[in-house]
Amino acid sequence: MVQQIGFDNQLYLEQQSAAILERVKGFGSKLYLEFGGKLLFDYHAARVLPGFHPNVKMQLLQKIKDQSEVLLCIYAGDIEKKKIRADFGITYDTDALKTIDELRERGITVRAIVITRFDNQPAAVAFKNRLERRGIAVFTHKATLGYPTDVDTIVSEKGYGANDYIPTERPIVIVTGPGPGSGKLATCLSQLYHEHKRGVQANYAKFETFPIWNLPLKHPVNVAYEAATAELKDVNMIDHFHLEAYGVPAVNYNRDVEAFPLLKRIIERITGQPSFYKSPTDMGVNRAGFGIVDDAVCRAAAGQEIIRRYFNYACEYVMGLVNKDTVERIELLMKDLGLTVHDRRVVGAAHEAAREAEAKGKGSDGIYCGAAIELPDGRIITGKNSPLMHAAASLILNTVKTLANIPDNIHLLPPLVTKSLSHFKKSVLKGKMTSLDLEEMLIALSISATMNPAAEMAIEKLKELHGCDVHLTHIPTPGDAAGLRKLGVNVTSDPEFASRYLYVS
Repeated sequence: MVQQIGFDNQLYLEQQSAAILERVKGFGSKLYLEFGGKLLFDYHAARVLPGFHPNVKMQLLQKIKDQSEVLLCIYAGDIEKKKIRADFGITYDTDALKTIDELRERGITVRAIVITRFDNQPAAVAFKNRLERRGIAVFTHKATLGYPTDVDTIVSEKGYGANDYIPTERPIVIVTGPGPGSGKLATCLSQLYHEHKRGVQANYAKFETFPIWNLPLKHPVNVAYEAATAELKDVNMIDHFHLEAYGVPAVNYNRDVEAFPLLKRIIERITGQPSFYKSPTDMGVNRAGFGIVDDAVCRAAAGQEIIRRYFNYACEYVMGLVNKDTVERIELLMKDLGLTVHDRRVVGAAHEAAREAEAKGKGSDGIYCGAAIELPDGRIITGKNSPLMHAAASLILNTVKTLANIPDNIHLLPPLVTKSLSHFKKSVLKGKMTSLDLEEMLIALSISATMNPAAEMAIEKLKELHGCDVHLTHIPTPGDAAGLRKLGVNVTSDPEFASRYLYVS
């Protein structure tokens, strides 16, 4: 089936930029706008709102770039722990560098980097030195004294006043950062404190896509947000402050609702006047709900995302990265919406491929793996592992041959090449695993294309796999995971290991 569109990206872009500019007018001289979620490559939003451009926030920044500049926050603890951004397989500090490059390429001013909750962690110090030696302004903020209960200390020279003031020039200051807990809010409030000390009438607002305030509480798009943040234990709830103030139900999440009274008091103490805001929803500038043009399409897409999150967390559980209750939370969300893993079409097909591999005795090291992909036209292609190739590698080869209408009897990789590579891995590099993973297969395919026109045709078809759903019956090895990530597919896997070895290179 051709992917249906449920979201009008252009309408959203126009409404969102207008709403931000309107908020600036209402506040006078300066607005600190906290950008929640991912600034770039927001694939979660693109999956649950088909038609949403994953870089729409960057498009938005480009529309207002003459009036805005960016502060990029990163938590020192995330640098120290080498926290990973899963969709790219890179650390948060590397993601910050990548974001700076992306912003600069689009002509958007990055005013400074802020390392938050800084306590001279060695990795954070090294990151700071690296940036400063490349000519990038870096500021460090320590944990705020008195936070979260002692407002008198928080809003004082010992609290926000202990942070260095970051000079900014434009009316809109975008405060963003990789992942939750990066210190964006604290940076905004610290800046508000210093601006008001200087007589600047600055204020604060928040731009976060999820949950979508004007969708029902149990709408699958909002439930998908809960699924995406299950390890943080975020829970969507009705914003009772908004309901009391306006008589209108609005959806927010527990941390924002719980923090609102304190945040309101802090802002009032900083500004010296009653807050403009009557609810946490008031603080948000979010027009995403108005971009939905086909509710049924978005509901179906969100259901698929919830299943995908279940598989991801189930795999993270067996790898020791999350607790069992995180997986159980997703299971409850699925039950509430009547979803099962088999509602993801590629799951059953991958399992069938694994059974076929076992029946033919063509696994690797006694393990039989299957893989399946759903093409944009609804066709499902499968692959299985063998002594020569991982299931993911077999799947991609089968798929590009299908798309290029290449007959089965034509080899894209000459048998001599695959045997030579296996011999090289085992006898020369002394590896335990000799079958080719996806990344190795793609390299071999690109070399084959220099001599084989069929392989050259197949490589061109790789572009058509972007955004397709893939399922594996086993957790992908590092080489498979890297290859699938580069192809841009939406991959899930069963929480089973693809090798009996504990260490996989």
